[in-house]
Amino acid sequence: MAPLSSMLLFAFCFFFFHSSAGKVSPDAHRLTVELADLLPSAACNRRSVQAQISGGRTQSSLEVIHRHGPCGDGNSKAPTAAELFVQDQARVDFIHSKFSGDFKSIDRLRPSKATKIPAKSGATIGSGNYIVNVALGTPKKYLSLIFDTGSDLTWTQCAPCARYCYSQKDPVFAPSQSTTYSNITCSSPICSQLESGTGNQPGCSAAKSCIYGIQYGDQSFSVGYFAKETLTLTPTDVISNFLFGCGQNNRGLFGSAAGLIGLGQDKISIVKQTAQKYGQIFSYCLPKTSSSTGYLAFGGSGGGGGALKYTPITKAHGVANFYGVDIVGMKVGGIQIPISASVFSTSGAIIDSGTVITRLPPDAYSALKSAFQKGMTKYPKAPELSILDTCYDLSKYTSVEIPKVDFLFKGGTVLELDGTGILYGASTTQVCLAFAGNLDPSSVAIIGNVQQKTMQVVYDVGGGKIGFGYNGC
Repeated sequence: MAPLSSMLLFAFCFFFFHSSAGKVSPDAHRLTVELADLLPSAACNRRSVQAQISGGRTQSSLEVIHRHGPCGDGNSKAPTAAELFVQDQARVDFIHSKFSGDFKSIDRLRPSKATKIPAKSGATIGSGNYIVNVALGTPKKYLSLIFDTGSDLTWTQCAPCARYCYSQKDPVFAPSQSTTYSNITCSSPICSQLESGTGNQPGCSAAKSCIYGIQYGDQSFSVGYFAKETLTLTPTDVISNFLFGCGQNNRGLFGSAAGLIGLGQDKISIVKQTAQKYGQIFSYCLPKTSSSTGYLAFGGSGGGGGALKYTPITKAHGVANFYGVDIVGMKVGGIQIPISASVFSTSGAIIDSGTVITRLPPDAYSALKSAFQKGMTKYPKAPELSILDTCYDLSKYTSVEIPKVDFLFKGGTVLELDGTGILYGASTTQVCLAFAGNLDPSSVAIIGNVQQKTMQVVYDVGGGKIGFGYNGC
């Protein structure tokens, strides 16, 4: 492999709902939530992946763990709640910039050869990330990768790390030790596919190898060779000639994960690359706490979790790579909150696995907050927690009754959030409503991963719809 010193170095540089953690109280419009379900434990509660997706319809399934929980390597220091929300807001700001077009062009971000990449770690793809274990190469090498519905390119750090590699749990992937690795050439039509999937034009190394560059936020990036390799999801699910990024210069708060799996809709995503094998269908269930496990599955219809409720995938504000949904309203305690129908149509909405806290248009959040507070008057209030401004001291309770929160989608689909998808617990003395408001009414609403916990979320990309089932994991 040729060194990268002569290449153009880029310095670019869910959904919700209702499980056993939120049992319906005697009042049908309230949920009983156990405080223990809102806080992680020190012990890993590992579940069988196969048991969660039984039915024989799913072709490939992977265990999902929270990268800061006890089911991981145990060496990744978990951020504080304040740190997590700062990182989360950085991701949200970056997503909003993509929709508004208010971000620097790549030409102004492309440095001269003498420019050094800033040492400061920038905003990342999000801090509430979930990871899966896959294998790359021949012989296969296992890697822990973050999965992200808001990204398209799959990449991992690669030896010899010509510029910089951060510390990761797994040994860094060495292409020279694989018999099935090959670089994509600059002249290949495949190289030109990078621009739509990364937002940046590809570069070309001195050896005429295609160079990718992808940015996730302020000064957080991966740069390296665009290549193809054998990807092993399970012992029986092997994908030859899988296109991925072999990172030679990587900076950001990616923790100990070796890289990322891109689950977006662009043609370089794993969803599109495996379309013939899995029919552009994938599903996941995010565990209710960081000390338990969920799954990520490809193919079929996702398996267990009961009947699915579907809503169409839309193009929010014409941005195709994200998974857009049409929210038309919300209910709190069984009553629709009083907001104009234009509130969500003005902002648009997406579902995103990498954003932690759901962001709503300001009018929608204000109405949600007001209605929720009216249903929580018996509980003592607590100070704000960063972006979360509706918090309670629940230290004297083992369980609480809270108003149900529902999302209403175009076409009549109603989805009830699980109790663990309504509250975020930093401690028993500070449990908060897990929503925040955008500053600008036109900024896209984002359904984050707290709201998706315990839900079976099925992306039928070919069919143009997203399905939701309760008690997914």
